[in-house]
Amino acid sequence: MNQLSEDFQQLTKLSTEITAWCHTFLQTLPQRSVAVLGDPKLAADPLPQASMGTLVAFEHFTRTIAPYLSASAGPRYLGFVTGGSTPAAMLADWLVAATDQNVSKPGDSISTAVELQVMQWLRSLFKLPDHFEGLLTTGATASNLLGILCGRQFAGLQQGIDIACQGLAQANIEVFAATAHASSFKALSLAGLGREQLTQINCLPGSEAMDVASLKMALAASSSPGKIVLASAGTVTGTDFDDLQAIATLCKQHNAWMHVDGAFGLFSRLLPEHQHLTDGIELADSITSDGHKWLNVPYDCGIFYTRHSHYLQQTCSVTAPYLATNVATQSLMDWSIENSRRFRALPVWMSLKAYGRQGYQTLVAENCRQAAALANWIATSPHFELLTPCKLNVVIFKPKVADSEVDQILKRINETGQVFMTPGVWLGQKGIRAAFSNWRTSQQDIDIIIAVLQQVMAQATYQTG
Repeated sequence: MNQLSEDFQQLTKLSTEITAWCHTFLQTLPQRSVAVLGDPKLAADPLPQASMGTLVAFEHFTRTIAPYLSASAGPRYLGFVTGGSTPAAMLADWLVAATDQNVSKPGDSISTAVELQVMQWLRSLFKLPDHFEGLLTTGATASNLLGILCGRQFAGLQQGIDIACQGLAQANIEVFAATAHASSFKALSLAGLGREQLTQINCLPGSEAMDVASLKMALAASSSPGKIVLASAGTVTGTDFDDLQAIATLCKQHNAWMHVDGAFGLFSRLLPEHQHLTDGIELADSITSDGHKWLNVPYDCGIFYTRHSHYLQQTCSVTAPYLATNVATQSLMDWSIENSRRFRALPVWMSLKAYGRQGYQTLVAENCRQAAALANWIATSPHFELLTPCKLNVVIFKPKVADSEVDQILKRINETGQVFMTPGVWLGQKGIRAAFSNWRTSQQDIDIIIAVLQQVMAQATYQTG
């Protein structure tokens, strides 16, 4: 019997041991160092020549890799809007690996139907019109790329050019944005439009939100027959929302494609008091969001919607004799960057089925409450200041020190191992950014975070005094 067969025979024992390790890891997340700072390296280790088996490999994992994993799934990891994984989503992800479905085309599995149902459920969760169709991606980068590719195809056809077939050579396309996400610049590069070819639109004073008057002037002055506007529903730092209703009106007047990045801001629609922030998003041509943020499903999971799926089909479709199918269900590889696609819809399906609209409304509301609690404390602290009011789930603040010392304070905060935050810049000022999006975060965690901030500033005051 070879090692593969032997491992398969021992699968119950192996899975029991690994499940026990996973359970211990999850239970001890609040006690683990939230981030492993620096740049941990693996010791030189040549590729094994002989088969050692899963048990030996797992032992190496627990000894050489596990100690250096961050507690990003835990309650005080406040960087990058990283959601934790709900119990249902985590267990579903194990099922994904076990069943190993390739959601490329329908006809041999129900997996495509599951993803299409998930997109219907998410559309309902976000209160989007029925004419939006879409699929799951690897994340906001891939979703923003799909939005820009659809916009590129639309803009080309306004000039009589099928860019998907004929290329960009004869096309003239101008892209407009105020506070575009970093992934949008990457997407512009990948789409062949150029990351430096963005027409910068002004922001409103004291905000990251787009100045609609500035956009109106730029669109009116543009001689390009093809136009794409990148709007924001929740900017990364200030959590500012563009006036989507007004932008949609301008896009219609100037025949421009309107793409909205709502990576985490789209979830504001779950709360009645915040739903107005995205008024007009139903008029967008395409929308990006992320499941591995506030939906709290495992990495990686992005969400993409468009109300013009034919442009998605024109851009991404692929044909080959071995891909032919006689079923009517949409082939998702014809809407996707990848042909081979992981069954990432199952964790979403399981989590939505397990917790429903009410469960996610509670999650989002609690995270917003926690962010507000931290912001309120900072606003009254003698050692910190808010750089902008907390509008949703992100707090941007700075210690009352010189800008040159902010990075050092952040380093000390993260070195405690009790919390992890990231740098932020607000209107040219260096700051610290804390983003709440994990179902496990509680008031006790807020108390710990506040205690860490007090401790670090007390030490800084003592050392400088």
